[in-house]
Amino acid sequence: MPILSANAGPWALEEARERRMIARGQYLPEAAIWLDNRPRPIPPAGSTTSQSGFYLMMPLRLEGKDEILWVNRGWAPRNNENRETLPPVQTPNRIVNVEGIVFAQPGKVYELGSGKNDIDPSKPRIKQNFDLVSEGKLHSWAQAPFILREVETGSDDGLLREWPPLTSGVDRHYAYAFQWFALAFAGFVFWLATGLRQYKRQGFGHGHRGDQG
Repeated sequence: MPILSANAGPWALEEARERRMIARGQYLPEAAIWLDNRPRPIPPAGSTTSQSGFYLMMPLRLEGKDEILWVNRGWAPRNNENRETLPPVQTPNRIVNVEGIVFAQPGKVYELGSGKNDIDPSKPRIKQNFDLVSEGKLHSWAQAPFILREVETGSDDGLLREWPPLTSGVDRHYAYAFQWFALAFAGFVFWLATGLRQYKRQGFGHGHRGDQG
């Protein structure tokens, strides 16, 4: 399918979900959110443990529009000694082109409590989960009803974007087809067994009456 342009929207989530999209605008790093307890999407070769880190969610103000698009810029490892020591990440202070895949949200993890806390400008915003609606109300800005998960384009900004491949849904259709074939086969076996039993009963009945005659 053709690549969508965020700047040519507005787009509804239903028509853009899991579509490739390009957005042009400028990042607002002061409003960034670091999503904690996120394992590295694809562990390095030979690794047997899951490395914990952050997803960096950052709003992008679209060029030529009064609209914000939240971007999952990628993954970075966490400092295990100090949670608030964030990994070094480079954010360009200019208009950029961002390419990615559209999702409803960046995924959720288990969270104790409501997850709501007051914003301290002197500290980074580290959260367990991302609430798109709440962020729109907090900042009082218009924003796209989805997020963009940035794909790897070769930029060296300190973030990893090795995402697992999307599934096309074919596996799920195969599973449904297998279930239907299994049900059909079970029905056929039941019909065959029932028919044989009835045939045997009828044959035995006829034979018994014939012996009496």
